[in-house]
Amino acid sequence: MPQIVFLPHEVFCPEGDAIDVMSGTSILDAALDNGIELEHACEKVCSCTTCHVIIREGFESLNEADENEEDMLDKAWGLEAESRLSCQAIVGEDDLIVEIPKYTINLASENH
Repeated sequence: MPQIVFLPHEVFCPEGDAIDVMSGTSILDAALDNGIELEHACEKVCSCTTCHVIIREGFESLNEADENEEDMLDKAWGLEAESRLSCQAIVGEDDLIVEIPKYTINLASENH
């Protein structure tokens, strides 16, 4: 069973966290199921960038991003080569280290 390590983020997981997840689970669902309340303004339908994360280790083990996700990622704050939308990134067999960016682009919430 792969493990996701979330690096510390002052709002969503100040101490960081390490969780075991089933392969085939999205990073967002894994986070939410374990009390890490990542933003997801579009309710997981790949039409915003509020669940943007950066995969620091294990990027290659995730499913491949489709064209819609790549188009949305172009709008994300702090985009990096290993950026994914956590609602679309499906955990494979390898462990992951995930960074939650400091900011999101969320028109409904200005407090992050």
